[in-house]
Amino acid sequence: MALEHAILVSLLEQPGSGYELARRFDRSIGRFWTATHQQIYRVLRRMESDGWVTAEEVDQDGRPDKRSYSTTPQGRAALVEWLRAPVQPEAVRHELAVKIRGAAFDDPAGRAALVAEVERYRDTHRATLDRYLAGEKRDFPAPSTLDAQRSLQHVVLRGGIAYERMVLAWLDDVLDTLRTLDR
Repeated sequence: MALEHAILVSLLEQPGSGYELARRFDRSIGRFWTATHQQIYRVLRRMESDGWVTAEEVDQDGRPDKRSYSTTPQGRAALVEWLRAPVQPEAVRHELAVKIRGAAFDDPAGRAALVAEVERYRDTHRATLDRYLAGEKRDFPAPSTLDAQRSLQHVVLRGGIAYERMVLAWLDDVLDTLRTLDR
């Protein structure tokens, strides 16, 4: 997936400035596609040049004007074409998994250091899960009342929640295994 497609989806959900898009990426889209603010602005300029988005200058009292972007019919057509194209499964590259396999060739002190690293990694995923659950409670309090757009946003969030729970269960298994090796 190109960043352009994630931006088109976000702008179809709600037009906004580059700053607002970056905040959405930080809050929601970033659950499955990350981008820096600089990347978003660079791609927005290219998309505007290609005719996929249009920008409108918006006056702001006491602050510099901003550019609010929205999707053009050409951008929507490009998104629809992409939506209908087949998706290839992603190749997984997981550095921690390689380190865990490599722990068989390390000594007990090295494995102890790996336990600390897995615990740190686990804490990061626990914090992500907690953030997702709080967002679900805040943004989707009554799932049975959601329209199609909100239902699809919610199902993506539920996928993120399921993924984080799976990773946490695996990390707990890794920790149990590492801790039993050198007893």
